[in-house]
Amino acid sequence: MRIVALVPGGIGDQILFFPTLDGLKQLYPNTQVDAIVEPRAKGAYRVCKSVKEVIPFDFKDSNALADWGNLLGIIRDREYEAAISLGQRWSVGLLLWLTGINKRVGYAGGGSIFLTDAIPLKTEQYAAEMYHDLLQGFDINTPCPPLAINVPKQDIQWAEAEQQRLGIKDSGYVLIHGGSSQLALSKGIDKIYPVDKWQQIIQDLQQRQPNLPVVVVKGPEDAAFVDKLVESCPKVLAIAPDDIGKLAAAIAAANLMLCTDSAPMHLSVAVQTYTIALFGPTDPAKLLPKSDRFIGIKSPTGKMADISPQDVLKKVWGG
Repeated sequence: MRIVALVPGGIGDQILFFPTLDGLKQLYPNTQVDAIVEPRAKGAYRVCKSVKEVIPFDFKDSNALADWGNLLGIIRDREYEAAISLGQRWSVGLLLWLTGINKRVGYAGGGSIFLTDAIPLKTEQYAAEMYHDLLQGFDINTPCPPLAINVPKQDIQWAEAEQQRLGIKDSGYVLIHGGSSQLALSKGIDKIYPVDKWQQIIQDLQQRQPNLPVVVVKGPEDAAFVDKLVESCPKVLAIAPDDIGKLAAAIAAANLMLCTDSAPMHLSVAVQTYTIALFGPTDPAKLLPKSDRFIGIKSPTGKMADISPQDVLKKVWGG
């Protein structure tokens, strides 16, 4: 049996969808599950244990009929027996209907007329649980399991070598991810906590725990932010993983993850690192599971800059 999952969205959306994909594999262990995702999110599947093949397709692009026709051909050629779709666009529903796939599961909404199983969209819950509801279309009604990933052995070895290089292998460390994707920036989504606020938090950490290093994650899209942060806090170390696996391994080895609402936050949840995440316009209840290990701090105004460093430090020190 072959199942195809259509999963528009970024890396964070993919990670939140992993429990749904894992549920399909548990129900049909001999089934091949493939995923159709946006090119920017393909890297997430380096740490996914349930997907065989990843097919890139830019759902948000202004696709011509030829682009949709090409995707239709790819899906038909693979002769899938079931499809599960995260999107609600009528064009995606129509695409699935045209494929001739017998079982087509998705959310009730604009394109549900083309589905065989339309599941109510309950947006008030944690996103992973909301996505997991789609398995009701396969008669799976079990609770959503925790996020889980498979980190490749070579990525764990890379993270260990980096800890050795930075001299933090035996001391442990606090890891900070304060940047944001270019897509969020281009859309004007407020996900960056100001450098001067991070500076206050870092100084307090270093004063209270001088033997616990602070490490900041440097990604390809936030180099300027990280350089400014390191310049303002000279004792801060930087680590630059070049894929999701290495990033996950670096997070897993940390004593504490301080971050904003981002894909690394979901990775931190998946590897069970104690996490304190900062939220501006987004809702922590929908993006973090209920757990004492994962704490969300919501801005009182919806603006990241209005989160007080003192409020963050109270959570760090349990005050």
